[in-house]
Amino acid sequence: MTATLALRPIAPEPALPSCPVGPEFDWLLASVQTNRFLPHPPPDSIFVGDGDYRAIGAEFLGHFVRLGRLSPTERVFDIGCGIGRMAVPLTQYLDPERGSYDGVDPVMDGILWCAQTITPAYPRFHFQRLDIAHPLYNPQGSLPGTEVQFGFANGSFDFITMVSVATHLPPDELVVYVNEASRLLAPGGRLFLTAFAIDGQSTGQERLKFKRWQDGPGWYAIEEAPLAAAGIDAGFLLETTQNAGLAVSSLSRGHWRGISAAHYQDLLIAIKPERGPERSL
Repeated sequence: MTATLALRPIAPEPALPSCPVGPEFDWLLASVQTNRFLPHPPPDSIFVGDGDYRAIGAEFLGHFVRLGRLSPTERVFDIGCGIGRMAVPLTQYLDPERGSYDGVDPVMDGILWCAQTITPAYPRFHFQRLDIAHPLYNPQGSLPGTEVQFGFANGSFDFITMVSVATHLPPDELVVYVNEASRLLAPGGRLFLTAFAIDGQSTGQERLKFKRWQDGPGWYAIEEAPLAAAGIDAGFLLETTQNAGLAVSSLSRGHWRGISAAHYQDLLIAIKPERGPERSL
């Protein structure tokens, strides 16, 4: 794919209708931010993400439900679970008998905290460390990112999150992750992925200034650490998702661009079709 073809405008709003939720859900989101009995890691141990731990977790729980249509009885897989920023609010939403959560991450400290703090109180929440190599988060890792395979059977999950994961991956590794997400999704399942999706349209107010990485679909904002904030051509992201067998429901812009939006990064939601796509002969 050439760089020109990869630049494609992003739809300004989600195609999926938002999930109808009432005041009870608003109360739940507020309680996630204020409930002092919920697990919270020591501030100096939070190694990913900016801002308030609980507030951001509550924000994304709102996005999962309202935009991703996550229901309490679904099986969630959190790729790049970090130190439980998404897991903690999900403990208050997922059904304790029918819903489930699995999280994976290469950083041992985060996995240990989650396994020792969250799992004892919420036994359907499981955490696993994968020794995936990454120059920032796990430079001594033994598993190349292009060889990642998550140890679950096909169709094991209804909802897969990749929050601030694509923003730290080179394009070839992103392809592997999206293919794995497609394999793991059950029919009707959704992939919820955030990214800096570069579409060639500038507002002049962007909070990050990206430069293209060589001649490929990747971009970077920080020259000394390209994977600290990695962008991807919007067209490449859409094509990768579709080639993996997922139907793109929406790719909406985030307010990192200097525009009004409900989320900071761009947000892609894709669905695993109920039946395989028809192939033309």
